[in-house]
Parts: sequence; C-alpha cells; structure tokens
Amino acid sequence: MLAPIEVFGQTEAGAPPTATRLRFGPLYINPVVALTNAGIDNNVFNEPDPEGPKRDFTMTVTPAADLWLRLGPSWLRGNVKEDLVYFQTYSSQNSANTSFSLNWVMPFNRLTLNPGLSYLNTNDRPGFEIDARAPREEIDYNGMLELRLASKTFVGARIDQRTIDYAPGEEFNDTNLHQELNRTVTTAGLTLRYQATPLTSVMFDATREEARFEFSPLRDTDSSLFAGGLKFDPAALLKGSATFGYRDFRPLSSSVPPYQGSIAAVNLSYLPLSTTLLSGTYVRDVQYSYDVNQPYYLQTGATGSISQQIFGPVDVVGRIGVQRLEYRVRTDAPVDPNRVDHVTMYGGGVGYHLGSDLRIGFNVDQQLRTSDIESNEYSGLRYGFSVTYGL
Repeated sequence: MLAPIEVFGQTEAGAPPTATRLRFGPLYINPVVALTNAGIDNNVFNEPDPEGPKRDFTMTVTPAADLWLRLGPSWLRGNVKEDLVYFQTYSSQNSANTSFSLNWVMPFNRLTLNPGLSYLNTNDRPGFEIDARAPREEIDYNGMLELRLASKTFVGARIDQRTIDYAPGEEFNDTNLHQELNRTVTTAGLTLRYQATPLTSVMFDATREEARFEFSPLRDTDSSLFAGGLKFDPAALLKGSATFGYRDFRPLSSSVPPYQGSIAAVNLSYLPLSTTLLSGTYVRDVQYSYDVNQPYYLQTGATGSISQQIFGPVDVVGRIGVQRLEYRVRTDAPVDPNRVDHVTMYGGGVGYHLGSDLRIGFNVDQQLRTSDIESNEYSGLRYGFSVTYGL
C-alpha cells in the first residue's frame, strides 16, 4: 500500500514547504507576481554597433504559482508561469510565453514512482548564440522510480523524452531554425542516491542519450554520461545542487568531430547571514548550433551574484557572468576551425522592501559578445524598474 516516506527533511515525499502561502482544502498554492525590465533596452535585436542598434521601452509581467494537491497519500506538484513581454515601438517582439510542469509523487513502502511532464511555448531567445526571439514549443515527458535498499540508500531508474519544435519558416542569419534544430532527445539512466544527512544527498548517475533531428540527420548523436554530485534541501543554508561528470558525445556522421570530456551543472545559493545571499551557477556541456558547418559548440560559463541588506528595508545586488562558446567544425567546412565566442554580463541594482512580500527595485545590466565573426558582436544595456510580490 502507499505510505509516506521522509525525503530531504520533509515528513512526506512531495509535500509542500511549511511556508506555503495559501491553502484550499487539499490544494496548496504559492503565487508570485513580478514586473521586470520596465525600462530601456538599448539593443533590442543584439545588433553590432555599425548597424545602429535599435532602442525601445520594454517591460515583462510574470504571474506564476507553485501548486501541491493532496491525492490520498500521494502528492501532485505543479508550476504555472506566464511571461507577458511588451515592446513599445517594436511590437513584433511582443509575446506571451507560457510554461507549466506537473509531477506526481507516489510513495509506496520502499518504492517511489514519479511520472511528470512539462510544456513550454515561448518566443524567448534559446541561448547565447541565437539572437532572434524564435517561437518554439518544447514538450518533455519523464518518469522515475526509486527503490529504498537501506535506511539511507536508494537506487532508481529514469527515462525522459523531450521534443523541441521551432515554428515553420523561423529564420536566423538566413538559416531555417525549424529545418536545422527540430529534434527529439531521449534519455534513459540508472541512479544511486545516498541520504548523507536529512538535508544533503550524494548522487551518482549513468545515462544514455540519443538526439534525433527531424530534418537534419547530420546532427544526430548518441551520448554516454557519467556524473556524481550533491543535492541540498531548500530548508538548508546551502541550497541547490552541484553535479560533475564525463560525456562521451558521438555524432553519427563521420564528418562531425566527437567530444569526450568533462561536463558540469552547478546551481547553488548560500545564506551565511540573514542579511546576505550568495548565488552562483556553473555549466559545461555541449549545445547544438544552428550553423550546419559548426553543428555544435562546447559551452562553459559561470555566473555569480550577491544580495546584501544594507540598512532597514534597503538592499543592494551585484551580478557578473561569463560564457565561452567553443565551436566544433565539420570536416572540410569552409569556416574558421578555431572559432570561440565570449559573452560577458555584469550589473546590479538597489531594492526597497515594503513588508515581507513586496520588493521594488531599480536595475542596470550590461551584456557584451565578442566573436571571430564581426557581425556576431554586440553590446547591450538594459535599465529599469522591477516590482515583485510573493514568496
């Protein structure tokens, strides 16, 4: 029969945190509403300086909510988010970006089942390479089962299928993104988890990944991944996860070079004092490029931020980040075999808290990209106000 188990310091697997804002019978809700980027973007299209970058007033309104629904002894978890993006002059860039995810946590005596799905319909930029706000849909079906072998040791298996579908006719740099990047990525793996403390888990994964492109089989790849890391409970002073591993990335086409090397995914935050928050990310992995001559690149990047309450309800925030895009070139392709792009980001802001739930801020952020291809270089400055209400 189904039975609750303790995971990451919670009394039940999948249960909402104790600080959940609203409850309606078996339904728990944490709502958030944010107004961000209400100000000036001085390079709407990420154009190089010689082309005369376009300037516009923009803002984004984002209502979102985390939800938990009690279904007997199991929990259905969800997240719903909508980004409403507005540009005053360049209305072609306006969009409503929708995302949601569902995850059903079903704990048995020693076995936990966890099926889920997520959906994204967005016009947002897909990464640091493509500057077009390209419409696309992403659908992800996933599932995991985990068996408790001992009081602190768990083994599991997981499977994931993600489909990425760009809108027909969508182009960037005279390249049809629908033709080049539509793909399905299927992943299956085995996991080992050790609950070292109520707030810390040690994890090991072995994964097989297949990427199949709908219209561009030149890009098809198979990968084997081996990784280990730590995961920290949201109730801990150190939150998030850190994973490091190795990827054997093998394109099916002999004209595309393979990659065997390190990968990483780190997303951590630390609250050493009640008035200070440190956050950082680090990523290293392969990403697919829109350019058929350079089918993929190795992305290595890090970001960091510090938020400090300086007095009363006033805080200041500083941000910095760097990204390195190292391209891999097809055999005999007529392009530079040593191309590397760099993206640098830095900025900061000041905020004022009106009670525990409402924050008003002013932010300034600069982003620059340098490249061996002159037309890919740009610099952009954004500044404006933000308002956030909710947890």
